[in-house]
Amino acid sequence: MPSIHTILSVSVVPYLSSLYRPLVSLPVEDLLLAGRATFLVFSFVVAAITFTRWRRAAERDTAHTSRQMTAVLERLDRLEAIGARSEPRLAALGEQIEMRLAAPAGSPQSYPIAIRLARAGAEPEELISSCGLTRREAELVTRLHGRSSDGRRPERPASHGHPAAA
Repeated sequence: MPSIHTILSVSVVPYLSSLYRPLVSLPVEDLLLAGRATFLVFSFVVAAITFTRWRRAAERDTAHTSRQMTAVLERLDRLEAIGARSEPRLAALGEQIEMRLAAPAGSPQSYPIAIRLARAGAEPEELISSCGLTRREAELVTRLHGRSSDGRRPERPASHGHPAAA
C-alpha cells in the first residue's frame, strides 16, 4: 500500500503546481488590474452594506422623532385645552381687579356704611361689592355687627367714645 507521502507527492503537488503556474505566467500589469478590480468590487460591497445600515438607522431615527413629535403635539393640545378652560376664570379675575382698583379700597367712610349694612342683615359678599372691603374685612364686620342665625344682633361691648360703636 502506498504511503500518504507518496500519494501527495505524485498526485496533489503536481496539481497545485499547475494551478500556480498560470498566475505566475501572467504579466504584472494584468495582475495589478485584477487586484484593482477585486478592490473595487470589495469597496462597492462595503459601500452598499454601509449605505443600507445608514438608511436603516435614518429610518429608525425618523420614526423615533415622529413619535416624540406626536407626544409633544398631544401635550400641547392638552395645554391649550387647559388654557381655554382657564380663560373665563382669568377674565373674571381681571374684572374683579379692575373693580377693586376703581373702587376705594376700605376707605374710612366705607366702614360705617358696612357696619350699617351688616346690622341690616347684609351678607359678606354684599359688603365686598358695595363697600370695597376685602373678604376678611367683610367677614369680620359681619361677625361683629351682623345678625346672628336667630335674628338677634350680637351683643356689643360698651362704647368708649367710639363713633362707630354708637
